[in-house]
Amino acid sequence: MSDLLERLRGRGWRMTAQRRVVAEVLDGEHVHLTADEVHARAVTRLPEISRATVYNTLGELVSLGEVLEVATDKRAKRYDPNAHRPHHHLVCARCGAIRDVHPNGNPLADLPDSERFGFAVSDVEVTYRGVCPDCASA
Repeated sequence: MSDLLERLRGRGWRMTAQRRVVAEVLDGEHVHLTADEVHARAVTRLPEISRATVYNTLGELVSLGEVLEVATDKRAKRYDPNAHRPHHHLVCARCGAIRDVHPNGNPLADLPDSERFGFAVSDVEVTYRGVCPDCASA
């Protein structure tokens, strides 16, 4: 389970009803929703929340570094509240489902100096692709 709400409260982020609902929708383990999915879920909790408010709130959360924006292939961007624990993603090539994975090792350290080409490498993103169990059984 992510601790998004606690992190935002700890930052002193002004918790309006709209912001709270967006954060609640995003809070959880393996949550990777599109902005439209966030809006659809938020409306069930707060019917008057606008799509623009959801998009603006997601933008703020990304700018704060509290939510990651995840882009896979040419699908819609997804939002990941697991921003403070290093992880990679496992993506279903058929339905686009995304899971957080925490493999052993350090992929940044695994890149030999001869393959860095003079870059001061500071970050690495790994995406594993495959077919999820639901799609494999369909």
